[in-house]
Amino acid sequence: MDNHIKIFDTTLRDGEQSPGYSMNKPEKLRLALQLEKLGVDVIEAGFPIASDGDYETVKEIGKIIKKSTVAALCRTRDVDLERAVAAVQHAAKPRIHTFIATSDIHLKYKLQQTREQVLESAVRAVEYAKSHYDDVEFSAEDASRSDPDFLIEIFTAVIEAGATTINVPDTVGYALPWEYADLIKTLNENIPNIHKAVISVHCHNDLGLAVANSLMAVQNGARQIECTVNGIGERAGNASLEEVVMAIETRKNIMNYTTSINTKEIFPSSQMLSQITGKGVQPNKAIVGENAFAHEAGIHQHGVLKNPLTYEIMTPESVGLTCNKIVIGKHSGRFALCKKLEELGYFLEKEDLNRVYVKVTQLADEKKVVEDHDLVSILALMNNTPKKPSQKLASGG
Repeated sequence: MDNHIKIFDTTLRDGEQSPGYSMNKPEKLRLALQLEKLGVDVIEAGFPIASDGDYETVKEIGKIIKKSTVAALCRTRDVDLERAVAAVQHAAKPRIHTFIATSDIHLKYKLQQTREQVLESAVRAVEYAKSHYDDVEFSAEDASRSDPDFLIEIFTAVIEAGATTINVPDTVGYALPWEYADLIKTLNENIPNIHKAVISVHCHNDLGLAVANSLMAVQNGARQIECTVNGIGERAGNASLEEVVMAIETRKNIMNYTTSINTKEIFPSSQMLSQITGKGVQPNKAIVGENAFAHEAGIHQHGVLKNPLTYEIMTPESVGLTCNKIVIGKHSGRFALCKKLEELGYFLEKEDLNRVYVKVTQLADEKKVVEDHDLVSILALMNNTPKKPSQKLASGG
């Protein structure tokens, strides 16, 4: 089996549906170009039936993107399909992504349809999409809460109708990793024509398991992961693109997979999204958070300064940062303080360093983080004269 994992980015569609993350046309075009630069295989550009603006935006993205596939999402309704087909008519690599719910709870309360009606609708939609474009994806919404036997039946039928990708969404983030792994394995082993299609997964993060579920799916036959930059999306969000990709990249000793992602564009992509939406990521966010490569604890600082591999499993440079960050606070040790002072041009003897260390820890108790200008002020006050970088304390020689 091919070990290349396609990265399907839905930041512009599912991500934008998250409250507060709506983007206008110029912003979407700008981000789409960055996603192509990042190296995503598929850009889900929007939901054309949602509004005239979304339709026009998907169409414009299709015109400017040359390397990535541009996908338009639609329900299995005729009006949705027609709108999606028209929206990607100018794309170099167009894809129609059509979906319908398959879980009994959705069939009963949302669709008010039988399984037979849903199956017929899915096949008809895929046939229509296939009559216009070769690349067709079908999603069984709420697959993780659907009857596996019905999933096998409907996926077999849509592949026969021309679907080249079948998506198995954990729409409400309900699945546990071993459950989801078992579902993907069951589908992979029991859909008779599965060799004609790629298995895709679209996991939500309601229980904080979206990335874990996506990786377990890959281990059991999935070859496309649907995700978003910064993990944005409905409710608690989607699988985080940066976490999925760097997990694969960092743990190649266990997961022998590849992606087309240029990992050095991960942090710039994250920053662009935050700047466009005005929504930053939490400081402890994996890979792209402010503290992802920051160290305050003295033991950690000592180790990282000696060899970054002691506390960093990937380099900051690998995701587009220039360096890690040594933060001076009450947990910092003398070794890190000494290195920080040397960066500022101050080379202290042991006795002077100890004196500065006491002052720094006292200040850190009051203001949590000691900035560079605080260190310069402490040195100046201790010697009663302003100090310039590259000067030593008088007592230090």
